[in-house]
Amino acid sequence: MAVRAVRGAVQLERDEAGHMDEQVGELLTAVLERNDLTPDDLISIWFTATPDLHSDFPAAAARKLGIVDVPLICAQELDIAGAMPRVVRILAHIESDRPRAEIAHVYLGTAAALRKDIAQ
Repeated sequence: MAVRAVRGAVQLERDEAGHMDEQVGELLTAVLERNDLTPDDLISIWFTATPDLHSDFPAAAARKLGIVDVPLICAQELDIAGAMPRVVRILAHIESDRPRAEIAHVYLGTAAALRKDIAQ
């Protein structure tokens, strides 16, 4: 089984903990489903949030989904002028037999504009 990385992002409508949980949960669920993964296939997940998000840790949404024994870490994105606001990104390291070219990177809603080259 190979180690692969899968990317994803979602733009939040507002900075509220419940909304973040919902949207990040939807992103993580989509990543798992589109790549035929279970939580046992996860090695670790990096979460980043733009500097305008303060309501909660994005990783809290993973814990609420039952992803409890996977190392998670949160960090802040660079504060770049003109960057899309209220965005949570993920970089998940996984075990998968899929070739790298068949990994489904997931950019939900308006976040698809961030990576038109790989958004599914």
